[in-house]
Amino acid sequence: MNRIMTTSEALSDRERAVAEKFAAGMTYREIGEALFIAPSTVRTHLAAIYEKLGVRNKIALASYINGAAHPAPILPDAPPVLAMFPIECISADERWRRFADGLSSDITVDLARYADMPVIAFHTMRSMGSRPADFAADGKALGAAYIVSGQLRADDRRIRLTVELADARTRVSLWSERFDRPADDIFALQDSLTESVINVLAGCFGALATAGRNAIRRKPPASLRAYDHYLLAVEQHNTFSLSGNREAIRLFSRALELDPNLADAWIELGYAYSIEACNGYGGDPKESIERWRWAIENALRLDPTNSSALVCFGDLMGCLGDFAAAERAYRRAFEYGSNQADVLVLLAGSKALVVGDPAEAIPLIERAMRLNPLAPPWYFGMQGRVLFAEGRHREAIAALRRSTLDSPHVLIFLMLACAMVGESLEAAAIAGRLRGEFPGFSVEGFISGYPITNPGAVRAIRDAAKLVTFR
Repeated sequence: MNRIMTTSEALSDRERAVAEKFAAGMTYREIGEALFIAPSTVRTHLAAIYEKLGVRNKIALASYINGAAHPAPILPDAPPVLAMFPIECISADERWRRFADGLSSDITVDLARYADMPVIAFHTMRSMGSRPADFAADGKALGAAYIVSGQLRADDRRIRLTVELADARTRVSLWSERFDRPADDIFALQDSLTESVINVLAGCFGALATAGRNAIRRKPPASLRAYDHYLLAVEQHNTFSLSGNREAIRLFSRALELDPNLADAWIELGYAYSIEACNGYGGDPKESIERWRWAIENALRLDPTNSSALVCFGDLMGCLGDFAAAERAYRRAFEYGSNQADVLVLLAGSKALVVGDPAEAIPLIERAMRLNPLAPPWYFGMQGRVLFAEGRHREAIAALRRSTLDSPHVLIFLMLACAMVGESLEAAAIAGRLRGEFPGFSVEGFISGYPITNPGAVRAIRDAAKLVTFR
């Protein structure tokens, strides 16, 4: 009879130390400093650990390390699986072959951390070569719905990386992108390319989420799984409209009925309730805040190092007046998510409007835009409110007009920025729209429910509001 190996039997002493520290929430840098190894070596160890233990994400690893007899099985309702083939190096120079191998490992490990789906371990994929010989057969053998492959061309001056996402069953290309970088510092280059690929693939409106939503729309409604409901809910949530937010809450709730351990659904549900609170979408803001707290505490119980959850929790603490706890949450969010564009955009808004140093907000937004050139509309909404708080009203207007104009979040800052530059007719028209479409919305309610607590931001909003006839 087959016997399940314990962690101590499966891993070397060094691998076990890395696994325990990673499962406890330490970053690559912290683990490297504690064990006197490079962060890139930590990534390599994690790829081997995932393979040996048969786990596919941080939550499963934590469960295994903390005493589970075996990793949690993949349930029928689990999300689709992603397989990344090692990047093919076209250059003959051996150093670029090693570079491609390291880049493949880094992208695979980071996708396992950030993507909303299981990712097959790099050591498994390395044994299959650089390109799938038969998409359908390889996809079926791996249990993968999506395949990522890439090619690297390099010389002493430039590196060109092409990455493609394809449907494993049909070989249809769903997305491709070329990344072109100068070949200066090879280690900084590896990190830069990894970050760019991860953010374009795994962001909230990245290539994987878009492919998933397109596939879901072809399914009969009765067959939708928890993950399907989650992806559709994210799309609704990111409209920030009244109807979209209500539909998002319904879909997130349905996803959690089907899978109560879907941490990302709890996080986004928390954000949806926060939107309900500050936009006056619900009948009772206090009840919305309590639901916000309930959702985000469930998220952090499942994944205490999730950066998006930590930003949401920080905003909640600001709303409840615990500014020290808010600032601690934001610091931890940056520590765990400093390379995630979505997290950087959220943090920029929080630093400008809630707690922290507003001067840090603009660089965070700019870094996020570089990391994710496929910036969704809500990035520009956040950029606009940050620019408004900095007094850069013309730039704020330009950014806000690139966002969704169905959200009171966006409309209020557009109204205030227009008022500040003397565009009084447009400011009045927006004020009329806010009064007509969102009768529960007010400037003071928005300030208290967002929350907006940084003194400079509060003063800027109230001063601008005096120029517009709006409650």
